[in-house]
Amino acid sequence: MSLWLVRHGETEWSRSGQHTGRTDLPLTSDGEAAATAMKAGLAEQTFVQVLTSPLRRAHDTARLAGFSDAVVDDDLAEWDYGDYEGLTTPELRDSVPGWTIWTHGCPGGETAEQVAERLDRVVARVRAADGDTLAFAHGHSLCALAARWLELPIREGRLFRLETTTVSVLGEFHEAPVVKRWSAPL
Repeated sequence: MSLWLVRHGETEWSRSGQHTGRTDLPLTSDGEAAATAMKAGLAEQTFVQVLTSPLRRAHDTARLAGFSDAVVDDDLAEWDYGDYEGLTTPELRDSVPGWTIWTHGCPGGETAEQVAERLDRVVARVRAADGDTLAFAHGHSLCALAARWLELPIREGRLFRLETTTVSVLGEFHEAPVVKRWSAPL
């Protein structure tokens, strides 16, 4: 059993480094092309379930990659950045020195504990499945999901960097959760 993760294709805000939580942006033309290019490689795999965040950038990536029947899972939505939505890390650090999502949180948004709670539900659903799962989602939520898969505190998601339109694979080795592949092109 493995959990395959796909970060959505490029958007204008992912290109500019703006934190994009609940703002429902479309893919750029480059993002659409990259998502479409994943189709052949993902078609070689067999998945017992395919899930997607409800946000259009993830859902469109799933559709373009050949999974128009992906099941929307609200728990895969991106971290809610609240008052920090649309800002870049350098902009935030002007007023909050050393700010990171992992250490400081977001006023008006989700707490790390709230994100961990919903991603733990995803982990439970995947572990209950009889085979591989494919999930289309977002940068911070997928890094946080990897931390929870590895049974680490959510703040350890800081150890992962995830590029747009890449594939990561989580699994098990000798009954221990592991990272099999991370942020690789397909």
